[in-house]
Amino acid sequence: MRIAEVIGRITLSRWNPALTGARWLVGVPLSQAALEGGEGGRGEPFIIYDHLGPGRGSLIAVSEGVEAAVPFMPKQVPIDAYNAAILDHVEIYGGSRD
Repeated sequence: MRIAEVIGRITLSRWNPALTGARWLVGVPLSQAALEGGEGGRGEPFIIYDHLGPGRGSLIAVSEGVEAAVPFMPKQVPIDAYNAAILDHVEIYGGSRD
């Protein structure tokens, strides 16, 4: 699972009927450096299936690959990334366990 920032939405003119009722987001994966407020650490934007409704700038938890389709089991759906949670707060701890 990765943390991503929502930077936009996608509008589709056609889609697989199994995916009706949700939105498609554009997200940028964030590294630890980005989460700590650094300049770098933003990956390549990717498309995320969403049914929770985060807004632009929200941090979300994204599952990818086979795990992205698990919420739909036993139905098979054609998705690669799924918004599993909207994050209210992310706290990064230093080298020692607090």
